Amino acid sequence: MDKRLDALIGKLAAERALSPEEYAELIETRTPEAASRLAELAVAERRRWYGDKVFTRGLIEISNFCRNDCYYCGIRRSNRAADRYRLTPEDILACCAEGYALGFRTFVLQGGEDGYYSDDVLCPLIGTMKERWPDCAVTLSLGERSRASYRRLFDAGADRYLLRHETADRSHYAALHPKELSWENRMDCLTALREIGYQVGCGFMVGSPGQTAAHLARDLTFIADFQPEMCGIGPFLPQKDTPFGQEPPGSGELTCFLLSVIRLIAPKVLLPATTALGTLDPLGREKGLLAGANVVMPNLSPVSVRRKYALYDNKICTGEESAQCRGCLDSRVKSVGYVLVNERGDAKGFPLGGSCHAKRD
Repeated sequence: MDKRLDALIGKLAAERALSPEEYAELIETRTPEAASRLAELAVAERRRWYGDKVFTRGLIEISNFCRNDCYYCGIRRSNRAADRYRLTPEDILACCAEGYALGFRTFVLQGGEDGYYSDDVLCPLIGTMKERWPDCAVTLSLGERSRASYRRLFDAGADRYLLRHETADRSHYAALHPKELSWENRMDCLTALREIGYQVGCGFMVGSPGQTAAHLARDLTFIADFQPEMCGIGPFLPQKDTPFGQEPPGSGELTCFLLSVIRLIAPKVLLPATTALGTLDPLGREKGLLAGANVVMPNLSPVSVRRKYALYDNKICTGEESAQCRGCLDSRVKSVGYVLVNERGDAKGFPLGGSCHAKRD
């Protein structure tokens, strides 16, 4: 391996961080040999904290209505080709019941920013989920809300919140989003979630239009500073009915390289091998696990709506029943030497103190 690359990897492993310029250099000069070395270090770090366990998250895509008009997203409000739907609380509870029987101990409610799901709708739903399945974690991924809303949902029993920062560069954020959305508000939301006491997840797309190595370096610097409990990254995948519908997809190889880097800068992070990675590459999720990931997110949504939640084109697993998704992933995880477990899978070191709500502002 090139001596400079070797030195950068050694510094990253020892100090858990590089300068933005060094991150960019690492990305721009990476080689297969460097990727292999990083993956080896990342897997060792993941095993140190989590052994060979891979945690499952039962994903329930509750709505594809969205008030926002992000340029990359297939459920953006101006996409008239989208076949809109939303699940009722009863639908969602039925998905949870099926998932619990299959061994899921975390449920992720994900959707567009749909005004139907007010706090008055979500809080009783979350309370019922915690009452019926008290040994399960509830994760929300419902976009930007007010601090007061985040607090109400937390008090109702939500444990975790996923909110991808998308890019840590202000100008790049503006290139991906309409003017009414701001990078500053996205960061304020992440700060509020952390202060309230959630296990917080951020993340970004790899290969989004206009992205450079310098942008990725800023993302990595942000993650090193913020130290999220969860971090979701996956390749950018175009959706044909968006302004970016003709843009090329991101790189699976670079995504896996960055998974390894993130594992080293945030060793205890819960790091998914995403569906997007599996969509880009038939073995993408396996490659993600071998690069340091330790979470998979099979779909618990009703089969009748899965194709409608089209953030990007050609998403995998839209026709499989939940049991099939679970069984398929179990085999895939075993094929690369890991074990799919029926556990909540909380972030190591998070101050649970016997309760997911031990930390308050």
